[in-house]
Amino acid sequence: QWRQVFTPSTDTTKSWLWRMAKSHVRAHDAGHHELVTHWLRTHCAVEPYILAANRQLSEMHPVYQLLRPHFRYTMRINALARSALVNGGGIIESTFSPQRYGMELSSVAYDKLWRFDMEALPADLVRRGMAEEDPTAEHGLRFAIKDYPFANDGLLIWDAIKGWVKAYVSRYYRRDAASVTGDTELQAFWTEVRTEGHADKKGAPWWPKLDKPETLAHTLTTIIWVAAAHHAAVNFGQYDFGGYFPNRPSIARTKMPVEEPVDAATLEKFLDNPDEALRECFPSQVQATLVMAVLDVLSSHSPDEEYLGGMETAPWGDDTEVRAAYTRFNDQLKAVEGIMDERNKNRMLKNRCGAGIVPYQLMKPFSEPGVTGKGIPNSTSI
Repeated sequence: QWRQVFTPSTDTTKSWLWRMAKSHVRAHDAGHHELVTHWLRTHCAVEPYILAANRQLSEMHPVYQLLRPHFRYTMRINALARSALVNGGGIIESTFSPQRYGMELSSVAYDKLWRFDMEALPADLVRRGMAEEDPTAEHGLRFAIKDYPFANDGLLIWDAIKGWVKAYVSRYYRRDAASVTGDTELQAFWTEVRTEGHADKKGAPWWPKLDKPETLAHTLTTIIWVAAAHHAAVNFGQYDFGGYFPNRPSIARTKMPVEEPVDAATLEKFLDNPDEALRECFPSQVQATLVMAVLDVLSSHSPDEEYLGGMETAPWGDDTEVRAAYTRFNDQLKAVEGIMDERNKNRMLKNRCGAGIVPYQLMKPFSEPGVTGKGIPNSTSI
């Protein structure tokens, strides 16, 4: 297989090859992002939780009441995606780099990479080599890259969700293992998630057991993180980064002109007019326009959006303990927004502050309607 490393250069030919190589890399990244990081790890992975919860948990069950806001509109938006976005000959196949192999790529990634225990943010960062476990460090992690906005802000959201869920679980299960293992509806829900929702992974040893309040709280925190914050992080910045297609082209239509075996005519054409060669590599006008329109829709918040920790989805009933815990959750998320605003003004954080740098706001919990590049809806709803 042909391989070559391209680097920035003062040599004109090498400089143009560097630009074209970046386009290829970003096109491949766009395909992986859309089909694995976004579609597979959020939209698809949440479906088994929704189906199992509605089949096995009564509407009055406390776990159902906790999870219900995080399932809003997901099945509907997934059905629409399967009819227009990820279907054969659909928008993804016609405009993104994997083309007709898109669903195969997503399926193989699920088979080889997806693990429930690795979908929790701390475990995800460790698996990707972005952090190491360190009990003495903040959040219990030592970062490989200290200025990593997704990790730095995401862990604030993760901790807030974890605190709320632990308080909720302790209200109904009171640190008693028997109350968890003896909850037949809860155990039936988790059994269906593992054995039917993820049937081809049902025998995997990494599935957590719902055998005590602590494991139940961690499992529910992971589900909420994926449905709300993980999806927000990979979805609502798409128009900002990909709406201007040269910044993140969705597909590379031509090969690198020096790829072996070298086509002499293609190389000569590149040397004669590298600007035209780069434009031919970019998405076509139709592809670029279609992707821009889709990313604009996907990155938009609806006027009736329900946000993580928002008071519009405060727990029902008059349980003062649960309501007090949710109010603390809401207050904590508001405080987190202030921390993120300060980080975005800190010039020492060069990945989120500086000339030409887009402030990192994807983990800010609340937003106005429209394309804002911030806001964490409760659910995977767009």
